[in-house]
Amino acid sequence: MAALIAALITGFTTGGLSCMAVQGGLLASSLAQLIEKDLLGKRGGRDQWNIGLPIFLFLISKLAAYTILGGLLGGLGKFFQLNPLSQAVLQFIIAFFIIGNALRMLNVHPIFRYFTFEPPAFITRLIRKKTRQAGSFATPIMLGAMTVLIPCGVTQTMMAAAIATGDVLSGAALMFAFTLGASPVFFLLSYFATKLGALTEKYFTRIAAVVLIVFGLLAVNSGLNLLGSRYSFSSLAEGVVSALEVRHQGQASATPGTDLVLNVVDRGYRPKRLHAPAGVPLTLTLVTKEVHSCSRAFLIPALDYGVILLATGEEKVQIPPQEPGTILPFTCSMGMYSGEIIFDL
Repeated sequence: MAALIAALITGFTTGGLSCMAVQGGLLASSLAQLIEKDLLGKRGGRDQWNIGLPIFLFLISKLAAYTILGGLLGGLGKFFQLNPLSQAVLQFIIAFFIIGNALRMLNVHPIFRYFTFEPPAFITRLIRKKTRQAGSFATPIMLGAMTVLIPCGVTQTMMAAAIATGDVLSGAALMFAFTLGASPVFFLLSYFATKLGALTEKYFTRIAAVVLIVFGLLAVNSGLNLLGSRYSFSSLAEGVVSALEVRHQGQASATPGTDLVLNVVDRGYRPKRLHAPAGVPLTLTLVTKEVHSCSRAFLIPALDYGVILLATGEEKVQIPPQEPGTILPFTCSMGMYSGEIIFDL
């Protein structure tokens, strides 16, 4: 349930703006033109409630299409699972294009025009052809379904998460929640584009660009966590916070023959930083209680270890002796939540 809530919030806070940056030039503008032509042609002949109907049909169609896609991806995940390195590379690629596209939207430099997310020409021609041929209600339904052909960077991240579920229903539910969360922003952008035309486009473009940069940096952070890097933004921030605290506050310790306990919760791992003795074997006990987020997919990249934890239960991880001063990062499979074990003298 926590994963679905997180997907819903992600869609609501960033999915709409991010997807508009990718799909808006073709789909939202086409939809706005359709509404203006079919419903506002003579102005005053229709009431304002009709303006939102094609937008609503567009979003319902998009919601259905992405839910089906999520189910297919979840089913695919049973046979194809990305390892941490592949997931990290995917995150870096997504971050590269997200940030590049954001800089293009801000007109930082002409070179960033190559980062525009354009669908293949035949898809563009097909959509425009169908838009001209279809009736007023069929067109937004068709356009909504066709958005699966040009997913934005944030949507691609959610698609990877759907694959990681390895389950048809879980993948479908994840994409449903994300798309549902993005729908209000999509509706408002399309509605105001119709009512105010280009007046709002400039401001929404700038907002979308800033949001894309933030999420591009978050994708970089996730990639670094999946590689087990100590230099991810979250690791560096945790180091600063820990340096300001009393050394033993919020730390766990272990002695030979005892377990080191890590509590796995929906929002990550508690504590985030564990201390253990160097030079001796260690048993790390992972404890879960009604956990349903991606923190259940626990990874220790340096040991090439990964496990999907039960929602409630315990899992013991045997860690071989480590050299004094070794820092062993751990993370979830999406790189969202992380922590580390420090092996003291």
